[in-house]
Amino acid sequence: MTVVQRWTMLSLTSKVLVGMLFGVFTGLLSRTLFPFDPFVTTYFTDGLFLVIGKIFITCLKMLVVPLIFTSLVCGTCSLRDATSLGRLGFKTVGIYLMTTCIAISIAILGALLIEPGAGANLEGTSTFAAKEAPSLVNVIIGMFPSNPVNAMASGNTLQIIMFALLFGISIAASGDKGKKTADLFMSLNEVMMKLVALLMNIAPYGVFALMARLFTEIEFGAIANLAKYFVLLVAVLITHLLVTYCSMLKILAGLSPRVFLRKMEDAIMFAFSTASSNATIPISMETVSRRLGVSNKVSSFTIPLGATINMDGTAMMQGVATVFISQAFGIELGMGDYLTVILTATLASVGTAGVPGVGLVMLAMVLQQVGLPLEGIALIMGVDRLLDMVRTAVNITGDCAVTCIVAKSEGELDLDTFNNPEAATSEEKIDVHHLNVAETS
Repeated sequence: MTVVQRWTMLSLTSKVLVGMLFGVFTGLLSRTLFPFDPFVTTYFTDGLFLVIGKIFITCLKMLVVPLIFTSLVCGTCSLRDATSLGRLGFKTVGIYLMTTCIAISIAILGALLIEPGAGANLEGTSTFAAKEAPSLVNVIIGMFPSNPVNAMASGNTLQIIMFALLFGISIAASGDKGKKTADLFMSLNEVMMKLVALLMNIAPYGVFALMARLFTEIEFGAIANLAKYFVLLVAVLITHLLVTYCSMLKILAGLSPRVFLRKMEDAIMFAFSTASSNATIPISMETVSRRLGVSNKVSSFTIPLGATINMDGTAMMQGVATVFISQAFGIELGMGDYLTVILTATLASVGTAGVPGVGLVMLAMVLQQVGLPLEGIALIMGVDRLLDMVRTAVNITGDCAVTCIVAKSEGELDLDTFNNPEAATSEEKIDVHHLNVAETS
């Protein structure tokens, strides 16, 4: 059997994992054998790897707006009544805020026990200019678009969600006259999901390029200096994923955490390699709808909203970073300060939705609330890129876990699909030579 034949027989998960590992190996080999080599830097690091990686990320982001809009319109126009939408929104936002609160509490507790900044005496090698975050009032007002086309062009997720909800409700209220429009959006949604499957077939090569470039440039010296902070944050992130989410799945929905995590492999690796919750939205929606059996009525609402306001991983970074910075600067925080951090970070996950560099913006808000110097952010910026990958993986896992919990409570979860290990695996491959051949199960 040839290498090509073996490659084609691998599952998507295996291919992405191979691409990731080869990318890491290539990056480390390049920086070891050809350090600061202008030819390698020009034609590979900032050439081939940059081009392939950027194209892959751009293609994923290309899907986000049309996928959110079409799927959310489909989900909304199929709802039986408007009260079910309100109930769905209340449950989703409530659980998202609860998990964020739990996440930052775990992070602060772990940091207080381990004391990652004790005796660090680190000096920032760079400065950090804090961006001003919008107030919660302005965020709520800004959810309603004055120009929906502009909202789509700028990728304003909250405004897209709001317009799609209103548009879907209007279609449902139009009765028979709106049925043709609803059928059109149902067809568009199927096309978009097929486009997601098509892009997933090139994912291993995009992941390879992203990892190769990252590990060619990443500063391992910063990781060594911040080893205690780095290891602690990774540990609490994994703990939150395995304990909080899995417990909630079992207790609140009676679902198997093992089955859930097994089916989340692709989405987790995509999130880790792209470090972008928004770029992973198409993969998350494909995973929960096709592999986990969640109805489009639920997933079309909870996944885009989660990618916007559910930032458990980011909240955990703020908790650990706050304790680390206070210890590194020798500033004591009291119980009231830590409660302020928990409340501020939880509310900031909604208040800073859609702000570029949202993680550092939220951290700046938290530090200001408890009187810590913003210069402390410069201490952790050297390792933030790698940690951001882990945070994103945790964030999208939380989005999908909450989606399954809400879907189960609404009777919109197909348990046969959830428990079927082979569900939707045939959708991963598209025969580009026979595009008009009907699908087979």
